[in-house]
Amino acid sequence: MNIELWLGFVVASSIMLAIPGPTVLIVISYSLTHGKRANLPLLFAVILGTTVAVSGSLLGLGALLRASAFWFTVVKIMGGLYLLYLGISILRDGALPTEPNAPIRLDSRWKLFVNTFFATALNPKSLMFFVAFIPQFINTNTDTTSQLWILAITFITLATIIVSSYAVFASSAFSYLKSPRIQSRFNIASGSLLSLAGIWTLISKRPVS
Repeated sequence: MNIELWLGFVVASSIMLAIPGPTVLIVISYSLTHGKRANLPLLFAVILGTTVAVSGSLLGLGALLRASAFWFTVVKIMGGLYLLYLGISILRDGALPTEPNAPIRLDSRWKLFVNTFFATALNPKSLMFFVAFIPQFINTNTDTTSQLWILAITFITLATIIVSSYAVFASSAFSYLKSPRIQSRFNIASGSLLSLAGIWTLISKRPVS
């Protein structure tokens, strides 16, 4: 494919992915409270969740959500409720009283993986965004199928690198933020933001083509 179009896609995607969204908030929250033990499950969750979302878009799910109010509402409710559930869970952990020297409660790696995967994959806005975004970087004079998959693989790779960078940065700060009081405050902040993201998803309207 055209190298200029591909580079433009890389730059635009990197900017979009670097803006903190629900997945980034979850990754930072888990990395700050669980340290380096969270890096691997979060990495696999982001890779698999992004792959599911991008593949779904390429296979027509994104277009279906744009065309069908019913299916958009179904996916929107699923994604919104899940974000709201995660937000309330993290917010509740932050609101619970803790002793100054009490050990920090750690979730299993499986739970970290599952929560991050579903938050990444069940995002109707991401599915539709990719459908609307990617055609701008396709050269219609050559084979479009191969270009679609090149861009899809590029997007998944960029998402993995950028979100992993957030995770590594946050987990590196884990040793400096072991205070239950500090982690409680961060959980309250991130839980509130995730809850707001869930509410925003639930009340969002389907874009009109």
